[in-house]
Amino acid sequence: MKLLCISCMKREEVTASTVVEWFYRPEGGKDEPIYEYRKTNHEFPSRFSGRLQWNGSKDMQDVSITVLNVTLNDSGIYTCNITREFEFDIHRPLFTSSRLIHLTVVEEAGEDFTSVISEIMMYILLVFLTLWLLIEMVYCYRKVSKAEEAAQENA
Repeated sequence: MKLLCISCMKREEVTASTVVEWFYRPEGGKDEPIYEYRKTNHEFPSRFSGRLQWNGSKDMQDVSITVLNVTLNDSGIYTCNITREFEFDIHRPLFTSSRLIHLTVVEEAGEDFTSVISEIMMYILLVFLTLWLLIEMVYCYRKVSKAEEAAQENA
């Protein structure tokens, strides 16, 4: 499950140091740090240990992470905090941004009635179109044959 967090810089030619912090808050609980990026990746010991993977871009516009092997217990609120310090000659302004992601994990749903009906309709349509194509080919073949016969009789 990719937890998407995008923070675009308006001026890409300006260099900036970026720090990304990910937090997880279970239902009725408090924020727990689970992942951090400060020039290198750091995964905090938590219920997600070994299941988090950096999925961001090199230019730090996309700072997403992926949760592997998602379980029902992974439902909750994920927070992505981005802090950028822009590196100008005169001063270094600080920009902070935060994104909340509400994730609800449900058990895998079985096939519903609509998907079964659409699959049946797809196969019926496939058979119908194949038969129609075959009939058109026979019709065109007969038409060409009659035209050739007529041309031979006139010659």
